[in-house]
Amino acid sequence: MQSAPRSDSRVTAGIIALAAVAVLVGGAFVGLILESARDPSGALAAFDSYLLRVARFTLWQALLSTLLSVAPALMVARALSRHPNFPGRRLILQLFTVPLALPAIVAALGILALYGRAGYFAGVFAGLGGGEWPGIYGLSGILVAHVFFNLPLATRLFLEALGTIPADQWRLASQLGMCARPAFRLIEWPALRAALPGVAGLVFMLCITSFTIVLTLGGGPAATTLEVAIYQALRFDFDPARAVVLTLLQIALTFIVVVALMRLGANTVGDANLPVAPRRYLSVGRLESVLNTCLIALALLFVAGPMLATVFSGLEADLGRLAGEEAVRRATLTSAGLALLAALLSVTLSLALIASRRALALRRRLGNAMSLLEHAADTGAGFVLVVPPIVLGAGWFLALRNVTDVFAVAPVMVVAVNAVMAMPFAVRTIRPAYDAASERHERLCLALGISGWSRLSLIDWPSLRRPLATGFAFAMALSLGDLGAIALFGSDSVQTLPYLLLARMGSYRTADAAGLALLLGLVCLMLVVAADWLGREGKS
Repeated sequence: MQSAPRSDSRVTAGIIALAAVAVLVGGAFVGLILESARDPSGALAAFDSYLLRVARFTLWQALLSTLLSVAPALMVARALSRHPNFPGRRLILQLFTVPLALPAIVAALGILALYGRAGYFAGVFAGLGGGEWPGIYGLSGILVAHVFFNLPLATRLFLEALGTIPADQWRLASQLGMCARPAFRLIEWPALRAALPGVAGLVFMLCITSFTIVLTLGGGPAATTLEVAIYQALRFDFDPARAVVLTLLQIALTFIVVVALMRLGANTVGDANLPVAPRRYLSVGRLESVLNTCLIALALLFVAGPMLATVFSGLEADLGRLAGEEAVRRATLTSAGLALLAALLSVTLSLALIASRRALALRRRLGNAMSLLEHAADTGAGFVLVVPPIVLGAGWFLALRNVTDVFAVAPVMVVAVNAVMAMPFAVRTIRPAYDAASERHERLCLALGISGWSRLSLIDWPSLRRPLATGFAFAMALSLGDLGAIALFGSDSVQTLPYLLLARMGSYRTADAAGLALLLGLVCLMLVVAADWLGREGKS
């Protein structure tokens, strides 16, 4: 039996990747600690009624958003599960992946175009209310946007849970003559109940760390979350003490939620690929079929509405003029360049962590105990979920403001933050393929002494080519649509498309914002479609 080499370049690469993540996260914490130590009285003074009100609203909107997303998702998932041959079922599931690819600011504009004061449904709502429709800003807009994003995700996760029910149970239920109600209680509900805590926790975490949605749809101090308050404290009020307290509170809340998710075994990334639905042996009654069809149709209209509104309102803009603007061209090139670098860095760091974990696992298989380094390589990418992008940006903003011009380092910070934030998705895409390739080739590489770049280019590359491309495309789409880091570090000299879009919204140039949203949404959607296609090709 071959023994593992004493030194492995994969372990060294993993240590470098972990160090890079630690520097980014640790540097943000250092900035927060130094700022709080510089002005402890200011930090204590920040504990006031405003802080409590923001924290309470953050938890309240996340709780309501979770309830309004998860409860309907249970019913929609069951309806889709009960009708595996529903017309257009595959298309509906593919449509439900679009919100995962759509930048939050694009979806917010679509919701405003549909339900806003001048939206397509404004006249209908005004007639129903007997007066002028005030729009959807505030808590109602935040809830609608969160449900738009999380209802499809929760539906797919619940449908995945229902797909794990053995076909033997359905066959036995058919033989016993079960109808819909006992079948739900005895067969479907146990699977849904097992998935419910993890799905609800995941949605709650996504809502509690929502930044762009609340920034664009919050509508004032009464509808402000912790992340938006951090942004306002640094960019508008320039109150570092308050920003530190808000940031620490945000970290504490997200840490509690992520720990709870880990205890529940929740899927913190979500999976765009569903198992093939097992054959159903129970017949569906006419009344149940009608109700399920209505449920699916309502969910489809709710998800498709903002997308169609984004397209229609974007086409109404003067796209030719926008394409000719120097600011738009510069923002497009900046977005593409930063997203390209962020995706490349994200995939590189993810691959280094995956390879390091595999090498350390091989050593453990040969008799060594699991080391702290292996545990860090296994969970390092997921740890960044505890610290949202706006928190990382706030920490570094405070750390650098006394050292250099914070706006001059905007490209570096945007690339670094977006790369690390995309790592959990990249790891999920690349890791299965790397582990499978390692199982096939590990002994041969040890016997022939193939390692390092030679192994990667000659042995691993054929198996990793498509997963790496998938992770790269998805990471690039996430980076293109992100507003977290650039919201703090952006300026007139460094603007991305989301930053320019937000600026046009702030100056009430809604037509220009709609055109930019259409452009940004289409680019991100094409990237995610390419990632999905590459992933499916890799499985065939």
